[in-house]
Amino acid sequence: MKMNNTKPLINQIHRVQGQMQGLEKMILENKYCVDIIGLSLAIQKSLQSLNQKVLENHLEEHVGHQFREGQDKKVIKELSKIYNLKNK
Repeated sequence: MKMNNTKPLINQIHRVQGQMQGLEKMILENKYCVDIIGLSLAIQKSLQSLNQKVLENHLEEHVGHQFREGQDKKVIKELSKIYNLKNK
């Protein structure tokens, strides 16, 4: 991953960490279930966004090069793996 792409991702990870701490606190304090679910869903959306950004970076940085180098089977295998993990 290119260094200029990492700072926004690290910032996003820090936000998710803060949200996770908040989620833990809400559960420990027996907060309203709907509020807990709302924060949990927000965290999931943040992680989906992070995954999308990392995937886009991978496609831009590596996939074109791998196809040009004749590594198309590797690319297909990696993308299939990601697809299968996402759809479990």
